[in-house]
Amino acid sequence: MRILVHDYSGHPFQAQLSRELARRGHYVVHSTCTAYVSGKGNLAEDTPGLRFVTIGDSTALRKEAYFRRLHQETLLGLELARQVRREKPDVVMLSNLPIPVLVVAAAVLRRLRIPWVLWHQDVTAVALKRFAAADVAKSMGVAATIFGAGEKWSARRASAIVVIAESFVRIHEQWGTAGKVTVIPNWAPLDEIVPVARANAWSAEQGLSGVRTMLYSGTLGLKHNPVLLVQLAERLRDRGAPVRLVVVNDGPAVPVLREAAAARGVELTLLPFQPYERLPEVLGTGDLLVVLLAADAGEFSVPSKTLSYLCAGRPVLGLMPADNLAAQLLREAGSAVFPPEESSLDDAFAWVQEVLSDPARSEALGKESRALAEREFALEGCASRFEDILRTAKRRAAR
Repeated sequence: MRILVHDYSGHPFQAQLSRELARRGHYVVHSTCTAYVSGKGNLAEDTPGLRFVTIGDSTALRKEAYFRRLHQETLLGLELARQVRREKPDVVMLSNLPIPVLVVAAAVLRRLRIPWVLWHQDVTAVALKRFAAADVAKSMGVAATIFGAGEKWSARRASAIVVIAESFVRIHEQWGTAGKVTVIPNWAPLDEIVPVARANAWSAEQGLSGVRTMLYSGTLGLKHNPVLLVQLAERLRDRGAPVRLVVVNDGPAVPVLREAAAARGVELTLLPFQPYERLPEVLGTGDLLVVLLAADAGEFSVPSKTLSYLCAGRPVLGLMPADNLAAQLLREAGSAVFPPEESSLDDAFAWVQEVLSDPARSEALGKESRALAEREFALEGCASRFEDILRTAKRRAAR
């Protein structure tokens, strides 16, 4: 098959899937959006039959300027549509698209009669409704209604839908699209993110060798309440277990973290997203890895950084809803999960202090994290399921 995969974010496991499909003899074009700033996966053209392309090379997204961002994302949808026209794929798979990009792409694919699969990573409409309910912005209520209609309309036009957790099925039952839904949980690339020594080249370059660190690496929005990281580090310092807080991120949380750390006298190392090939060293530098997820995002979001953390073989602290799929994985690995709120930090502190003061336990937790990843993240079975879904979508369109 000629397959075009567009993963707006450029995440590691989507790129890994495209590599595997190419190894199986398909011609795969893997598209990403350079305008979206995040940690990217391995986007090197190192596999016969696989080519990487981009959209958004000349766009500087303004996330906080909602109306301008709507315009920009509509233009990005048109750019993606032109890319599809050029590549002439038999079937398309779309992942992580903002709703304006998704709606434009769905409309063009329908016009071109190209079958496509929605790889549904987040239910955007639900998130916007919850922001509106929390008075994050009055305009969110209107946006939730409009974007919700667009997301539903697009899902109905997809030939098939892959969701990452069972909780998504209920939304698709409401939309009338549950009949074409398959649940395939996310994973992380075991062969690319591997455990490394705590003292490594990256930790030495950053002056972190021999420094006890609590590390966060990945997307971090204001909705996640990033100040929790600083407050936890403050408690550890005040109670005789100081750590260096290391945050690898580009985005609106950076100035918030810097200000909060300065106000509390917390040692903080802020770094931009690092090259993907150095991610094992980055994660290996953390004596403890932390993941944040807002309370109202637990049902319809699975933070992929958690999966990378498990591959890296480190103890992980989750400040996240207990019913999230990633939280379930952390508990299976023996790590800890606490509600993402300040009132839970004392309990989180006690667990962190216990782990950091016991090297044997810390090592055991790290080994269990990696063992769980190796049990759960086998690529071959997932790739076969995606291959069957894409092939079926193409066959039905031909009929």
